Amino acid sequence: MIDPNIISYLEKLNQNKETWVKELEEEAEQHAVPVMDKVGIAFLLQMIRIKRPSKILEIGTAIGYSSLRMADTYKETSIVTIERDPEMYERASRNIVKNQKEAQIDVLFGDALQLEEQVSQKAPYDMIFIDAAKGQYQKFFMMYEKMLSQNGIIITDNVLFRGLVANHTETTKRMQKLAQKIDRYNQWLVSHNRYHTTIIPVGDGVAISVPIEHEEVSSKNE
Repeated sequence: MIDPNIISYLEKLNQNKETWVKELEEEAEQHAVPVMDKVGIAFLLQMIRIKRPSKILEIGTAIGYSSLRMADTYKETSIVTIERDPEMYERASRNIVKNQKEAQIDVLFGDALQLEEQVSQKAPYDMIFIDAAKGQYQKFFMMYEKMLSQNGIIITDNVLFRGLVANHTETTKRMQKLAQKIDRYNQWLVSHNRYHTTIIPVGDGVAISVPIEHEEVSSKNE
């Protein structure tokens, strides 16, 4: 993983002074809700600026931190985000209303593996962001990749899982099993015959998957 001194340096560079962002980060810390760290979210938001997606599907809302950051970064986008935990769903809904983003962000309550039909009603999506139950990543990917737009990308967070995917022997059995599942997902993802995937060691590891056929079409048009 990256040298802690470098991470600390990058976090200082990516300090956000907006009050609402600080309030969300404080809420996440107080209630032990995992959200993207400063370096990881900065990378994601830069991808939003580059891609300028009209529609984003987020799997894993939590308190609404990343969806609110994405919506604020590109105000022309609309976001569908899914959360299965009742408390997190309520918190996210309140935060979205508080920040007056309810017209831009649609929060769906339920298990992402059971909402395919509902989510498909607003497809296609220019970006799919997976940041939910780590053991279900491959199922999420397989279910929702069909809703990706022609030039869309799929981003998966936490794919390095605190470095445990590289060495998952020195931790609890539960964490070992989870790290092994994520490792299997990474192996599956990078060997996928329809996607080019690059894993970037920022935050907790971010995978960017680009459909191969889309890349070929783009090259032919140049």
